[in-house]
Amino acid sequence: MINLRTTFPENFLWGGATAANQLEGASDVGGKGLSLSDVYVFDENVPKEQWADQWHMMTHKQVEEAQDPSSTKYYPKRNGIDFYHHYKEDIALFAEMGFKSYRMSLAWTRIYPNGDETEPNEEGLAFYDRVFDELNKHGIEPIVSLSHYEMPLHLGTNYGGWVNRKVIDFYVRFATTVFDRYKDKVRYWMTFNEINCVKHHPYVSLGVVEEGHPHIEQAKYQGAHHQFVASALATKACKESNPDAKVGCMISYQLLVPYSCDPDDIQATVENQRTSLFFSDVQARGYYPAYAARMFEEKNVVLETQPEDEKIIREYPVDFVSFSYYMSSAISAHPEKLEGAVGNLITGGIKNPYLPTSDWGWQIDPKGLRTALNQLYDRYQKPLFIAENGLGAVDELEEEDVIQDDYRISYLRDHIVQIKEAIKDGVDIFGYTSWGCIDMISASTNQMSKRYGYIYVDQDDMGRGTKRRIKKKSFHWYKKVIASNGEDLD
Repeated sequence: MINLRTTFPENFLWGGATAANQLEGASDVGGKGLSLSDVYVFDENVPKEQWADQWHMMTHKQVEEAQDPSSTKYYPKRNGIDFYHHYKEDIALFAEMGFKSYRMSLAWTRIYPNGDETEPNEEGLAFYDRVFDELNKHGIEPIVSLSHYEMPLHLGTNYGGWVNRKVIDFYVRFATTVFDRYKDKVRYWMTFNEINCVKHHPYVSLGVVEEGHPHIEQAKYQGAHHQFVASALATKACKESNPDAKVGCMISYQLLVPYSCDPDDIQATVENQRTSLFFSDVQARGYYPAYAARMFEEKNVVLETQPEDEKIIREYPVDFVSFSYYMSSAISAHPEKLEGAVGNLITGGIKNPYLPTSDWGWQIDPKGLRTALNQLYDRYQKPLFIAENGLGAVDELEEEDVIQDDYRISYLRDHIVQIKEAIKDGVDIFGYTSWGCIDMISASTNQMSKRYGYIYVDQDDMGRGTKRRIKKKSFHWYKKVIASNGEDLD
């Protein structure tokens, strides 16, 4: 008998999500090395419409300049919001909201500063011991991403990033080290953050410096193949270290809808959706889908593989599928004739006239989240975890430390309502961690003024400010949501 579930599960993992490269700071403390994300400079003179391109592209010259210790440029992610020194205060605020879980990432470069060392950095390991112990003290379940745009810069500049098969061994060494170290402290792991984003920004996703690359499509999918193998090997290592642990994949999921009922628009939507879900198809199902053959042929991609690759990918698929959801996008076979949506995260996304947009042009579609959840669960029949969802906006600090972010409350409320509807549809969802539970550096624009959090951090785009933590109106609202297990959304 199939019973109708009408509410969130009793043990639902409510919480928030962050990434080490946007949060921690202290880039020169405790033996940490530079990551790919650490070398993005903030330039307030770059036009808003070019911010995404700045994130997606990196030249050899820019990388060299970023490694110059005499550089006077500002690299925001190296400073973050100094969670490294404020973690106890920040975790106490998460606990005050009632967090059941906290999705975070490890800075690979704290554990292996260059990535190719044979022995880990004890200071880095000890820092995460302290973080996990603090979370445990407050009864908060850590959900940990191994790689969240945190690849050591050295592996990109000296090895060519994930296109080089040697990086598999470096990653598995890192993964095995942390699995063994934290096996009694962490039960949920994710191998790669938004693994399908290699299509859009192969620099931070794969360590590929794009300038003058002779065949970027080949590099993207060869690097992705190595990540598939690495993810499977890491899953194997995790199970050997702690058989009860769960390992998931994580994709950026942007619901795609045809711009019109033109059959060409419908087919273009199907093809775009496939190129995005290809990554979770491999990780969740354990094999390359049939459509990949034509996709590779049309992209002129010929993978270099080893005989054992197919077997390891098949034997160690992920236990759950997690994803980020911020928006939907309309797809047309002829996007050049239509108005593009400035903030949308995929190439060729068309502005949907039925949807409002955020301050950064991202189209807001709460009902699309219900559709996305149903699509993913129908496709994989594995538990789902919403790893990211939130609204980036300009928050105004008023007198007496008041931040009236009703727009954020409205955005989150509307999305949580749709999660509940998906649960009624029969979708197995075990957690929700809204993105940026505390303000931090934007991944795409390197700004501080693009804020997502329930907690305001007094810091501007140039790193100036007291770094005081201030509760927003949404802080108190989300506290009620968690306490009521999603029933009190007013």
